[in-house]
Amino acid sequence: MVDAIKGIGTVASHGAAQAAKAAGTGAAQSFANALKDSISKVNDIQKEADVAIEALAKGESKNIHDTMIAVEKASLTFNMMLQVRNKLLAAYEEVMRMQV
Repeated sequence: MVDAIKGIGTVASHGAAQAAKAAGTGAAQSFANALKDSISKVNDIQKEADVAIEALAKGESKNIHDTMIAVEKASLTFNMMLQVRNKLLAAYEEVMRMQV
């Protein structure tokens, strides 16, 4: 059966929730942990897609639908991570341009 695609939204929302909680003490460490966790989840999804592709290529799996869903899920999560990185980089650059 096809798993729900709820994992895609949780990668970004999990990181945002962790970052919001990290506003107090140890904010830098909590934010870094949230980023590491999110990147780790994206990597796990990429590995799942690789396994599905390999199984299809070997003939172990005849279900191309599940393989394509895994590949698209990996693509979406990677693109989401890339956009979050772009936003973080833009925010950092804006802070660096601020005059004190």
